[in-house]
Amino acid sequence: MRLDTNQHMRLDQRMKLAPRMIQSMEILQLPALALEERIDQELASNPVLERQDSATSPTPDHSTETLPANAASTTTAEADSDGLSRFLEEQTYSVGPRPRSSGSGDRDPKMEAMANAEARSDSLQEQLHQQWGLVDGISESIRLAGDVLIDYLDDDGYIRQSVDSICHDLPPGIRRPDIEAAFPVLQQRLEPAGICARNLQECLLLQLDARQRDLGLDVTIPRLLIQHHLHDLEMNRLPQIARKTGLTLDQINAARQFMAKQLNPRPGRSLVNETVPAVTPDAIIERDETTGAYRIRLTDERMPRLYVNDLYHKMAANREVDEATRQFLANNIRNARWIIEAIEQRRSTLLRLLRVVVEAQKDFIEMGPEFLKPLPMTQVADQLGVHVGTVSRAVSEKYIQTPRGIFPLRQFFTGGMDNDSGEAMSWGAMKAVLTEIIAAEDKKNPLSDDAIVEELKRRGITLARRTVAKYRKTEKIPPARRRREF
Repeated sequence: MRLDTNQHMRLDQRMKLAPRMIQSMEILQLPALALEERIDQELASNPVLERQDSATSPTPDHSTETLPANAASTTTAEADSDGLSRFLEEQTYSVGPRPRSSGSGDRDPKMEAMANAEARSDSLQEQLHQQWGLVDGISESIRLAGDVLIDYLDDDGYIRQSVDSICHDLPPGIRRPDIEAAFPVLQQRLEPAGICARNLQECLLLQLDARQRDLGLDVTIPRLLIQHHLHDLEMNRLPQIARKTGLTLDQINAARQFMAKQLNPRPGRSLVNETVPAVTPDAIIERDETTGAYRIRLTDERMPRLYVNDLYHKMAANREVDEATRQFLANNIRNARWIIEAIEQRRSTLLRLLRVVVEAQKDFIEMGPEFLKPLPMTQVADQLGVHVGTVSRAVSEKYIQTPRGIFPLRQFFTGGMDNDSGEAMSWGAMKAVLTEIIAAEDKKNPLSDDAIVEELKRRGITLARRTVAKYRKTEKIPPARRRREF
């Protein structure tokens, strides 16, 4: 084998992004609250950068945009209709638009989010360890074994590991009989009822025992259903349960309603506050009721305006100042100008982007999800004269507040197809029509996916059955057999 070295020339094109461009892309991608944090970091690290808190709203042509109204301005009422998907998990499926309350936009969103934030609560394990420490009348070995088992709880309040698995690595002084004996004590002495169960059936039966013991309720039929017909309940096979048990459908439905109200398949969740992160819109779309025009307003109007301290600017140009200091100031001034320009570029890009979105999706804003139009990012990029990656970054993690509620900005960018009348419909609009059809169905005889396909055809929308099934699943709508009411 022979190794040779030689020289040759190669001509190719490579794209290298300058630090300034990378910074601009990072700033563009940030949502409003993250941008505020970034500004705070820049202010802390760059001594020449100063902030000027804005006491008033910016000038209209700086952070706002006004669009003419569309001729049609009809607004339809929105409604939610929730149904039971599975009794065991108490999952609901939405068959209508999901309105959100819209704020006035006059309050500081950052302060409002802080004011509404709940204090941190103790974890599930911490709370149960505290309860367990107050339990009296048990041996020390059972108490230690109970502490071990509590650490195995999952978020739903179950201990799903087998006894063999738990006993594989026990602390000194704790034996398998202690673990086995601690299980029923934990289940009987800790709250809420059903905690420390090993499976769903045991969890529900423990809760039935507690309801019977504490309230004196008759739980004979619910106990029968849970012990012997849990899977049939989940699959909504009520007639089969009636044939096997001799119970009437009315008795079974009454027992199922009792279970839905009285029992919790996830008892651990009731001890831990699950807070939904607050959504702060990056822009607000408002309609002037007098003129009918739409006004686009960015929510960064309360964000501090940045500028370079004039004193440091003069020092950097003063030859009497030593070279090292002038170089230090010059670098920081350059970095400060970059961040200021990047923020201004973000503001300009967002306003231009939102203007295109509002123009394209006026029907959605005024009449609802069924009127969402296809709007590919490539099309918007062409209209703005920018790269599609710029549009993608501008859309990322942004929310906008409209007269119909708060929506992810990305929701307005969707593909679609033409209906039978040649009108463009987005995939989101088709899902809205599908959920409307299911909302109006006869619950005693719900529509199969094939029947939904036919109903869509009558409305001028041609979709394959598998597409209908996929859309139904994404909207968490169960199949017809489980939507049926008896």
